[in-house]
Amino acid sequence: MNPVVYHIASGQAFFTGCTLILLAALLSLSQSKLSQRGMSLAFLLGVIAVVVSSTPLPWWLYGVLGVVTLIWLLIQFRKPKRRGLSYVLIVVWLAAVGWELPFHLLPRVDPVEDRSLTVIGDSVTAGLGDPQTTTWPVLLNHEHGLTVQDLSRVGATVASARKQVAETRIKSPLVLLEIGGNDILGSTTPAEFETGLEQLLAELAAPGRQLVMLELPLPPFYNRFGLIQRKLARKYGVKLVPKRVFLSVLAGGGATLDSIHLSQAGHQQMADEVWEIVGPAYQAE
Repeated sequence: MNPVVYHIASGQAFFTGCTLILLAALLSLSQSKLSQRGMSLAFLLGVIAVVVSSTPLPWWLYGVLGVVTLIWLLIQFRKPKRRGLSYVLIVVWLAAVGWELPFHLLPRVDPVEDRSLTVIGDSVTAGLGDPQTTTWPVLLNHEHGLTVQDLSRVGATVASARKQVAETRIKSPLVLLEIGGNDILGSTTPAEFETGLEQLLAELAAPGRQLVMLELPLPPFYNRFGLIQRKLARKYGVKLVPKRVFLSVLAGGGATLDSIHLSQAGHQQMADEVWEIVGPAYQAE
């Protein structure tokens, strides 16, 4: 995977952009021409990085950031300038960093009663039907003795997964979802995605069951899908896995067949990453 694409899709570009905007605010405190030129460049690059990162911050927070940043920018063309506003800009952008940072930390999974796991996914998990490829749910079974109920299907969407779950008896105390990529890359509208994902999570939610979901890497300007995923994860108590985890697998050498679908090496890397997340739940037995 191209390092620039990884940097953007993983959400790291958001923090890079925030850092550049904060640097611009600090440079604005100086009156030297060099600092002013550096301020303009840092600000422009910072805004671009934040926009293309598609970080799903709440719209109200983007509104606050936008208003404060616009006022600060207009003040830069005035003489004398109000330096105090630069400190306000720093505070609001630091607040945005603080808001987003928890979504980039690995979730903590609680201990479960038995060594079973249900996986709901698309072709990234199911593979492309090559009999010589051992998919990562099977590897979890072989390497860690988990009883894995694999409900992954090629071409699955949140709507098709919901139908499948409704027709399947699920006993596992832990369910991992790798779903939604086909919705983003396909013709699913944000409204349809929200309906399908809510129905899926409502079907899966049960007392004593933990739901873990891989957060979706978002193309530029697809913030709404991420907002929906985070909102519903909060509503149903789903633990979100940072998108950098999945992307780190795709970025590995020889991990994919076509930049998306996993090779055998990719399935092994995915099994290792998933085990790092869910393993503590079973090791505590």
